[in-house]
Amino acid sequence: MKRPGKRLPSARSLLGTALALVALLASVPPAAASSASPSGGSPRPVVAVAQGALRGQSRDGAQEFLGVPYAAPPIGDARLRAPAPPPRWTGVREATRQSPACLQFSPFGLSDPAAVSEDCLYLDVYRPRTARPGARLPVIVWMHGGAYSQGTGTQFGGRTMADLTQSVVVSINYRLGQLGYLQLPKLGRENSLRSGSFGLMDQVEALRWTRANIAAFGGNPGSVTISGQSAGSGSVCALLAAPSAAGLFHRAVLQSGPCSLLGTPDRADAEGQARAFATAAGCTSSAEVATCLRAASGAALVAAARTLPTRGPAAGDGLLPVAPARAIGSGAWNKVPVLIGSTRSEARFFVALTQPYLTAEQYTAQILAGHGAAGPEVLARYPVATYGSPYLALSAVMTDSTFACHTAWTAQSFASQVPTYVYEFDDPRSPTLAGAQVPGLDESNAHSAELAYLHDFTMGERPLDPAQVALGNRMKRYWAAFARFGAPVVPGQTAWPPTGVGAGAGAVLTLDPAGTRTTASFESEHQCAFWRTQPPRSL
Repeated sequence: MKRPGKRLPSARSLLGTALALVALLASVPPAAASSASPSGGSPRPVVAVAQGALRGQSRDGAQEFLGVPYAAPPIGDARLRAPAPPPRWTGVREATRQSPACLQFSPFGLSDPAAVSEDCLYLDVYRPRTARPGARLPVIVWMHGGAYSQGTGTQFGGRTMADLTQSVVVSINYRLGQLGYLQLPKLGRENSLRSGSFGLMDQVEALRWTRANIAAFGGNPGSVTISGQSAGSGSVCALLAAPSAAGLFHRAVLQSGPCSLLGTPDRADAEGQARAFATAAGCTSSAEVATCLRAASGAALVAAARTLPTRGPAAGDGLLPVAPARAIGSGAWNKVPVLIGSTRSEARFFVALTQPYLTAEQYTAQILAGHGAAGPEVLARYPVATYGSPYLALSAVMTDSTFACHTAWTAQSFASQVPTYVYEFDDPRSPTLAGAQVPGLDESNAHSAELAYLHDFTMGERPLDPAQVALGNRMKRYWAAFARFGAPVVPGQTAWPPTGVGAGAGAVLTLDPAGTRTTASFESEHQCAFWRTQPPRSL
């Protein structure tokens, strides 16, 4: 608990710090495309990709191919370089074990913190048990969150989604921290895009691999949806604005990461941070900085980054010429239908982990310090008495001023150009992430709450109950229908209309175990008209 009178951080700096430190607590013809298991049981599926044959396994009603390389290992002299194509292999490669997570630059998020490696550019593919080449099933490519500094795609299984919705799910790893995002000019000059956003390059490379190979799994390379949450949603924003990603996907899903909220560092700022990181790593000679950074141990690089958190891909190079929000606002982006949303109380997660036992006096002081002349009005709109505790009041302020309203505003920018569908996840009994619970606090509907409903998620605090499983199945069907048709149309489920354009015109689907429904009051409930008058906020 913070001492009374101690200077408290602003809501903006609190949320930025929390996101930086915490997040999710990684050719065989059809007739011969199987192989008997060693025990003589059911045949194991075999699929041929461009690099060779893969033998997967059947599990929980679906088939999975794990630890599939989509790029060459970025190790040794390949560290801090653009991804290269994966090597070929002879014979049949076993694809039944997931790869390690990429090197983690934040100390949270993995159930096994030791299961990391720089050799991590792998993906997992999940398909229905009946899938065959030529089935042309919709494809969903998932990008995990974690503030661009931690996390792994291996925590997000796609077996249930694939089996329930007859879709193919791909979950990827990509480089993190300063190994993924380091805008040193010397490194940028080593690739044609003049960029140090290697994590974003990895994502583009994974999409290229998917386009070239997914038909062998029964997927449709002409129906690829990119999907991500938190920093993964920020990655989707970047891919929407990246010229090199054009044509590699056909729909986009953004979960709890609206493009107008996720600030993109400019080139000069990113280069300054990169130089500070190189100095902290002991690489002070500009002529030898690349060689020095490639020779350093992974542990030394993580230590050097401890006080220099990354902010993801920077704008101003050939990979990402313009910041995503600006590109989308101008109409110069990779236009595809969009599904976008947030959870009802996103910021409970961050407040619970940083200042859970805030007093009423501290809450008042923080709002007045963080909101300047508007502070008294913020207090009048978000009184402690209405919300029941300073923790819940501050969570509401931060949720509304950041995630909720920026989701509405980003959706409006999309909706003026493409079909756009908006949701709010609202389960007042939802579990949170394992290890993130604070005694006595209601953390339902917080950031990342929806993940367990859409994935075979390994970091949930507890299993879903039957009503929550039913909600998760409805959500999976909506997401898969959007991936298939570009519209979340599911017979027997609540109609989900596209959002309109203009104040009060936005239709939002509320996802609640008690009953899915549409509403036009999302912006008024989150007081977005007021927050639009306040200085812009970004993470």
